[in-house]
Formats: sequence, structure tokens, C-alpha cells
Amino acid sequence: MSSCDCSVEIDTKEQRRVLIILLMINFTMFLVEIILGIIAESTGLIADSLDMLADATVYSIGLYAVGRSANVKLKAAFTSGIFQILLSLLVAIDISRRFIYGSDPESTWMIIVGVVALIANTICLMLISKHKNGEVHMRASWIFSKNDVIANIGVIIAGALVFFTGTRWPDLIIGAIIVWIILWGGIRIIRETNMNEARN
Repeated sequence: MSSCDCSVEIDTKEQRRVLIILLMINFTMFLVEIILGIIAESTGLIADSLDMLADATVYSIGLYAVGRSANVKLKAAFTSGIFQILLSLLVAIDISRRFIYGSDPESTWMIIVGVVALIANTICLMLISKHKNGEVHMRASWIFSKNDVIANIGVIIAGALVFFTGTRWPDLIIGAIIVWIILWGGIRIIRETNMNEARN
């Protein structure tokens, strides 16, 4: 009787399928948010769009790691964490620029795009949730998807506050919070990766 790794093969196919869907959703939302974020002059939307781009990159890295050795998966997760940290610094620079030179965010666009992004990221979170306790490269994808949902809610709240207060400060503050969320997600994944390497 021949032995086969059918369960491993099925799991690998499932991981690939989920990551491809997440990659397509996040890259599409990056394009939508970056264009409308620039039009709306919204730090929150631009920060969230770059977070979408970072996540699309994370899913690409995770896709590369699927079916490969544990060492490759650890390196993929570590690279994802580093990328997230670099992105948070890039967004922080944009927030600083807008803080110094000013901005006039459009609350309506912020709320509309924030709601669409929230729906997209909620779908992503549901797809990846069953892998949240799985291998490190899939856990990284789950952490970043969860952070996206939090960031989207923040953008919607910021849009509402910009509308009611008539000032740009809620947009800048939420943008800064999103930076912290992205930064902490990257640090958390790097810590998990280092812990897994230590065990091995």
C-alpha cells in the first residue's frame, strides 16, 4: 500500500487559493484607495492604501513560501515584517509633510472608500481566519488582514469626525494610528519568527 501526503497537498492548494484571492483584493483596493486618497487629500486613505500595497506584497511573499521548507516560511514571514515596518516609516513621513504643509481632506470620499475597503478586508479576514493558528507565513497574513480591518474602521471614523468638526486633525490622527498599527504588526511578526527560529 503506497503512502501519500494527500492532506498536505490539499492544505497547500488551499493556502495558495486563499493567498491569491487576498492578493487580488488588496492590490485592487490599493489602486482605488491611492487614487481617491490623493484626490481627497486624505492622510488616512493614503496610509490605508499603502497598507493594502504592503499586504499585497506580504501575500505574494506568503504565496512564494507555500509548500516550501519551514526555513523558507520563516524567512518569508520575517521579510513581510520588515516590509511592514519600512512602510510605516514611509507613511509617517507623508503624515509629517501634511502636518507641516497642510491638507484639506474630503470627508465624503474618506467614508465611502473606507466602507468599501472595510467590506473587502472583512472578506479577506474571513478567508484567512482558519489559518490564524497555522504556519508562520499564514499567521503573518492573518495578523495583517486583522490590522487592515481596524485601519478601515479608523478611516471611517476619521471621515465622520472631519465632517462634523470641519478640521483636518482627525485625518492626521487616524493616519498616525494606522502607522502604529502597521509598525506593531511588523514587529509582532518579526518577534514570532525569531521565537520559531530559536525553537528550531
